[in-house]
Amino acid sequence: MALSAKHKFANALRQSLVAYAFNLVGVVAGTTIAYYVGLFRLAPWAIVVYPQVVSARGVVGGLFCGRLSTGLHLGTFQPRFFGNTKSFYLLFKAIFMITLETSIAMSLVATLFGGLFFGTAPSEFFNILSVIVATMTLALLVVSPLTMTVSFLSFKHGLDPDIILYPVESTVSDFFITLIYILVLNLFFLFGLAGQSLIILVGLALLVTVAYFLSKSGREPEFIRTIKESLITLVAVAFIVNVTGSTLGKIAEFVGERREIYTVYPALIDTMGDVGAVVGSTATTKLALGTLKSSFSSIRNHAIEVLSAWAASLIMFLTYSILSLTIQGLLTLQNFLRFTALLFNTNILTASAIVLISYASAILTYQRGLDPDNFVIPIESSLADSITTISLLLALRLIG
Repeated sequence: MALSAKHKFANALRQSLVAYAFNLVGVVAGTTIAYYVGLFRLAPWAIVVYPQVVSARGVVGGLFCGRLSTGLHLGTFQPRFFGNTKSFYLLFKAIFMITLETSIAMSLVATLFGGLFFGTAPSEFFNILSVIVATMTLALLVVSPLTMTVSFLSFKHGLDPDIILYPVESTVSDFFITLIYILVLNLFFLFGLAGQSLIILVGLALLVTVAYFLSKSGREPEFIRTIKESLITLVAVAFIVNVTGSTLGKIAEFVGERREIYTVYPALIDTMGDVGAVVGSTATTKLALGTLKSSFSSIRNHAIEVLSAWAASLIMFLTYSILSLTIQGLLTLQNFLRFTALLFNTNILTASAIVLISYASAILTYQRGLDPDNFVIPIESSLADSITTISLLLALRLIG
């Protein structure tokens, strides 16, 4: 590797590690899940819906991050909250609409999958819908301002938002959505009619907001394009994330009360989604700037971004192993070697697939005249969650 290439790799690895370091918050989220694992047993769909709301939020946040980072590079967005461009505000309004669409789609498919694999009755649809919509709405209100803050600050300080933004946003999002989901479940299961009424009010607030934005911007071509292209993604993603939920349900049956697995789970899906996001987001920006050819063979010109993103993820998986075992009081040499082998096998299986998927998504959407930022991160993040969960189940069956 030439000196300049080594310097570029070291710089990309350093920025990736800085971004991935936020995934340590995912261990906190996982510890919370491990602590409240009994809450998920109050209804068969509760544990299955958890990765779905995480993935659904990843779809919305991924689209937002991809458009923000590319827009900042191209100058179509300005790094500030107020006095920004018309395109920025149209995107912001579209995110509310996409949140509602995503919530409804996830609820429909969750009820279908729950009925097929876990005996969920069709009458549970409204309960699932109200929980998902309330969780997604509260997460949107908390996470969106943080997403914009990170994108603007990183751009102003000379960092690459394609590398920094989504990894930071996804981790913060997963942490908050985990807390919010547990809060909503507590309201739903433990506070009776008063708690359920509050959940419904939150959903109605989102519905009213979306209706208002539609009345103001529903005829704008850019707004319509974002909604139409996101709908294409949502149809596929709605099924993908339910595979994630169903697989996590199988993992829960397989591992029982092994809390070290639950402790690392959010961090694992965060990190592998980040790998795909870094590969895909840097590729979409290069395509927009004309520095990368829209062909599959040009991945060799993207090797530094791929290798640095993957290497950083392996370092983080090693860290998660130590932290999880320490938190659960299980840190011995034998447990460390076995658990690290489990996580590394999960990493290798997932990264091999997600790198190719992210890059292919960028190339194929660009070749067809679509905006890759409306597809790449939403698709790869939901697939990363599913592939990571499936890889974890495979690794568990192989290693134990």
